[in-house]
Amino acid sequence: MDTTTAHGGHAAFFRAKLGSLLAIAPLGIWAVFHVWNNLSIFKSGAEWQQDVTGHQHPVALAITTIVVLAPLLLHTLWGLARLRTSRPNNVRYGYFENLKYLLQRLSAVGVMLFLGAHVWEAFLHPRLIEHQAERFEDIAGAMHGEPATLIVYLLGTLGVAYHLGNGLSGFAMSWGLATSRRALRGFEAAGIVLFVVFLAMSWAAIYGLWTVGAAYPVPVD
Repeated sequence: MDTTTAHGGHAAFFRAKLGSLLAIAPLGIWAVFHVWNNLSIFKSGAEWQQDVTGHQHPVALAITTIVVLAPLLLHTLWGLARLRTSRPNNVRYGYFENLKYLLQRLSAVGVMLFLGAHVWEAFLHPRLIEHQAERFEDIAGAMHGEPATLIVYLLGTLGVAYHLGNGLSGFAMSWGLATSRRALRGFEAAGIVLFVVFLAMSWAAIYGLWTVGAAYPVPVD
């Protein structure tokens, strides 16, 4: 066997394992907790501000960067490489699994664009440009007063929910956790539950921000 080919195969196998793992831990776990924290909007704006943007200390920001942004970048690069080699065959083989595969790839593109914009607008821009955390009144006002922002968040969180929920079974197969058809069906059911719960939490948080956003009109340039 060609050692170069073997080395490339091992590297691809390692990248697939790592990319699959990062999607669940830490990214998936962090996403669930992040959305959960956003539900503090139903307590008060001050509670939301503390729970969502309360990690003001430089050490906390560094940990967030290492635990979240670095894995997000690695998973994105891995996903882009997979997109380049993906060849959907839904026209020839109209199976449900093929449809799920295609939707997973399409949702990956949407999630990448959404998270890129969200990380910049909600995390990097406020801290790097404005030298402060994202303000509650800014996001609430934008959610209520800018229909485009509302639509982007509704569709973006839908994409994240699907990508995470559907990716759970792929993670289980990649790591040998689903070794039988019964086990795979169990992970698929868990993925559906994850999709529904994550989407419900996300849209509830968006609704909460939209509701109170009327009190914070967006400035007209």
